Amino acid sequence: MKGRYSRQNPSPQRDLRVIPMIMQLIPLDLGRAARGPIALAMGLLLTGCDAGTNEELQPLRLATTTSTVESGLFDALRPAFEERSEISLEVSATGTGAALQLAREGQADIVLVNARSAEDEFLEEGFGINRRIVMYNDFLLVGPPDGALRDEHGGSDVLEFMSRVGELQAPFLSRDDNSGTQSRELDLWSLLGIQPDGDWYALADAGMLETLQRASREKRYTLVDRATFMSNRDSLELVIIVEGDRRLFNPYGIIAVNPTTNPQTRYRQSMAFIDFVTGPEGQSIIAHFGSDRFKVPLFNPIVISIEQLQDDAQE
Repeated sequence: MKGRYSRQNPSPQRDLRVIPMIMQLIPLDLGRAARGPIALAMGLLLTGCDAGTNEELQPLRLATTTSTVESGLFDALRPAFEERSEISLEVSATGTGAALQLAREGQADIVLVNARSAEDEFLEEGFGINRRIVMYNDFLLVGPPDGALRDEHGGSDVLEFMSRVGELQAPFLSRDDNSGTQSRELDLWSLLGIQPDGDWYALADAGMLETLQRASREKRYTLVDRATFMSNRDSLELVIIVEGDRRLFNPYGIIAVNPTTNPQTRYRQSMAFIDFVTGPEGQSIIAHFGSDRFKVPLFNPIVISIEQLQDDAQE
């Protein structure tokens, strides 16, 4: 077995009115330390080792969100990449903040994460290079079917519902792990001018699946990415409360560690994975992942449209 995983501690999914946001996200982003021909040349020189060196024998270390692993997406992506590239992929599942910190500390060569502001900071600090937006899905607000706000389920305005949660102090569970999910949740509270605190607001300090399991046991509301919820909902006593709000748009960005900042990073292998996951094969895997079981994909490709993939398949 080449790669391995480790753990660090019916849907309107497409109808999110996010096309303007997608168009802003598609262009390639370069980190500050990579801007300019001198820095780029240095990166190429630093990674210009022969194919027979020990670097080629080391696994590519990818730090990513728990959602991409707990949903099963990497069970589909990793074997295809390893077979095509003959590069072993080692995947660490954690929150976005922890994933970016692993990269800062030289413990990851590439990150796939979902918190735009944290990604921007990572790039501006010079740790990352060549960001591309790979895919998107959306967040959901879920909760117990017989919860305190059961008569208000089924809406599409996440701020309105969260305002009611705060007003009634309905039981709510936050991931509290510096993840992209927690970052979005805190943004939503901030937009409402609410500082959540008290017994009604519990902190999980856990990954997405563990947070969902606790919310199910304790009958609490929580925010979750669609892929993790749909992949595990049969074992949970939770239902979708709010979906389809444009504020729940959830893009995933992939970033290589900058070789000018960390000369030991496996930059060429990182770019091979970026090319794969943003190319026709990787985008096709993303586009079809979950379709057999849920009738719709759990993630939507951004670089290549589903319509284009369908056209290519017919040629």
